[in-house]
Amino acid sequence: MESPNPTLLFDRKLLALRRNRAAKGFRAVSFLKDRAVDDVCERLDFINRRFEQALDIGSHGGYLAAAIARHGNLRDKVGALAEADLSPAMLVQGVGGGFVADEDHMPLAPLSLDLIVSTLGLHWVNDVPGFLAQARVALRPDGLLLLTFFGGRTLQELRACFAQAETEAFGEAFARVSPFADAQDGAQLLQRAGFALPVADSDVVTVRYANLFGLLRDLKAMGETAAFHQKASRRLTRAIIARAADLYQANHSDADGKVRATFELITLTGWAPHESQQKPLPRGSAKMRLADALGTREIPTGEKPSG
Repeated sequence: MESPNPTLLFDRKLLALRRNRAAKGFRAVSFLKDRAVDDVCERLDFINRRFEQALDIGSHGGYLAAAIARHGNLRDKVGALAEADLSPAMLVQGVGGGFVADEDHMPLAPLSLDLIVSTLGLHWVNDVPGFLAQARVALRPDGLLLLTFFGGRTLQELRACFAQAETEAFGEAFARVSPFADAQDGAQLLQRAGFALPVADSDVVTVRYANLFGLLRDLKAMGETAAFHQKASRRLTRAIIARAADLYQANHSDADGKVRATFELITLTGWAPHESQQKPLPRGSAKMRLADALGTREIPTGEKPSG
């Protein structure tokens, strides 16, 4: 039996298995995927250029392709759109085919794409800097990368309740909810990978459920339950889940008794460098002093303001 690789956070084979199981019923719980895809389409609609060769990573059976088909303007902006997904069962839910690929090892040829999109997949990637570096190499000059993934506030209520329930029972807590990056982390990673004009945005969505068990059912149906490469030393018992449900109800419910679940959708936008892109002016090239622009008196270093 293979020992767990301590450098890997996520078990990609387990994730693929859960995605395969979730594929047939995914449409019933696709509201976050739909929101992320609609946001991508809005962003593309504001960009005044055409992308001849595009790739949708984590397509889940053609959600982006279907959205583009519904937007008349986007049909003229996006040429050939290829689809890739970790789950074969997810791919066959669509009508456009596609190919099976793992975001940890994407088969991308250099300078082969004008647009790369990924919606709600990056938070499962073990080597995010490596993925971004590969995407940067695959994009042609002035090519666009658009990524949406779950951010740090996602499932914060669930994480806290499991941690408290296990700490009460065992004196320690175990990882039950995946860690998620924040917007600042994402923007810095884009810069390190060599992308120009990096932008990170956050969209916080609150979803209400009858109780914790409704949330857990949705996460399972989405294929989004935790898939750690290194398993916790203690199994998650029914008693711990029941205690977490009580804590959730006590601390995160509304007046009508329904509980809240937070999902943070972070979108990263970056461009492959091109000479036509706007660049910051060289230091010292300003033609007007800041003090003049603000209508104030410039105070030399070391001088205290009067009055």
